[in-house]
Amino acid sequence: MIKSGNATIFVNDLDRAVRFYTETLGLSLQFRAGDHWAQIQAGTTLVIGLHPKEGGWGPAPGTPGSIQIGLEVDEPLSSVVETLRGRGVAFDGPIVEDDPVRLAFFRDPDGNSLYLAEYEGEGATS
Repeated sequence: MIKSGNATIFVNDLDRAVRFYTETLGLSLQFRAGDHWAQIQAGTTLVIGLHPKEGGWGPAPGTPGSIQIGLEVDEPLSSVVETLRGRGVAFDGPIVEDDPVRLAFFRDPDGNSLYLAEYEGEGATS
């Protein structure tokens, strides 16, 4: 019945958000409907929907309760963190070791929380 889904993030500037998710994070723009909607493909299963904050509908970008998106990495987390730091991403503290996962937290330009995850053990990639 349900074919797929997305995590919607309300943003202040759609162009800036699309540049961040595609150019900075290296994800692919799947679809864009003018200045009203953009879909970003993250790997094979996650679709991120970007929607500009309009009128009184939806939460303010970057406010508490915003959606947090996790992005699984397919190479060592420390390498990914270093690459993204080189592209201007500021991380919220050091890499967190929470066996069997390693996490690195950061924010997009609107203050929405995101994290990178590296899984160790069965099914993990390195």
